[in-house]
Amino acid sequence: MRLDDFDPDINVEDQRGQSFGGGGFGGGGGMLLGLLPLIGSRFGCGGIVVVLLLLAVFGGLGNLGSMLGGGTGNTPQVQTGQRPPPGAGGATAACSVDASSRSACNAFSSADKTWAAIFSRSGERFQQPKLVFYSGMGQSGCGAAQSAMGPFYCPTDQGIYLDTSFFRELQDRFHAAGDFAQDYVIAHEFGHHIQNLLGTSEQVQRQQARSSEVEGNHLSVRLELQADCYAGVWAAQNRDRLDPGDVQEGMTAAQAIGDDTLQKEAQGRVVPDSFTHGTSAQRQAWLKRGLDSGDPAQCDTFSGAI
Repeated sequence: MRLDDFDPDINVEDQRGQSFGGGGFGGGGGMLLGLLPLIGSRFGCGGIVVVLLLLAVFGGLGNLGSMLGGGTGNTPQVQTGQRPPPGAGGATAACSVDASSRSACNAFSSADKTWAAIFSRSGERFQQPKLVFYSGMGQSGCGAAQSAMGPFYCPTDQGIYLDTSFFRELQDRFHAAGDFAQDYVIAHEFGHHIQNLLGTSEQVQRQQARSSEVEGNHLSVRLELQADCYAGVWAAQNRDRLDPGDVQEGMTAAQAIGDDTLQKEAQGRVVPDSFTHGTSAQRQAWLKRGLDSGDPAQCDTFSGAI
């Protein structure tokens, strides 16, 4: 995808090179539960089943102990002195670290401009999120961040959190190569920001609080599929920048991170009631709906069948 260079005024923080000490996630499982709606099947909000599956795929269950707060249960503390504070140096410095950083910033900047224009046309107030780079472990407004979580959006600080090593996993482990597959990652997380601005995420959380676990999972699926559709809307709004093969790259990525595909890979069977992000076919279908229509109004995953 032929994107312009990022706008140097975008909001970017860089936590790479900082040390995050302490043990656990503040009260053990409590912080993990707080992060579940935010993690994503490598791309967004999640549920504990998907988290466990991803941990199994990405390095085994060794990471599970730290995620469950097996240590002291203290909130990770930033050790200063190794790198300037997050955001120091601005977007130019953070986005120029390597090719993956630049690619992520270009996609983030494009999504920012695209959605600002969409909101302006509809009379809605748009607020820019921030892109936060970290390596291995970081700290978000929603608690600690680990690369095993995959990219995620935190509504508390309106941040999209990314360890760019995920792009290598996307290509090598999931066989979803290509620049548009990476752009889809950023666009999906930006979709969660749009849901936050529109109040959709809050409505879903309220419904989940009154629902059974299975019903809550179904609501999470609808939220994730809408974010996929919003990613397609962004791409459609920039259709003149797409290269041949880009759409297929996105479809390959969407197929690779469907709940059914991940569960088959991790445990050899699927448990539909535990799905929190949708099947591969559903994720592809809603990404395509956004691509075909370019209209956010076509991304209503909460009415009717999905």
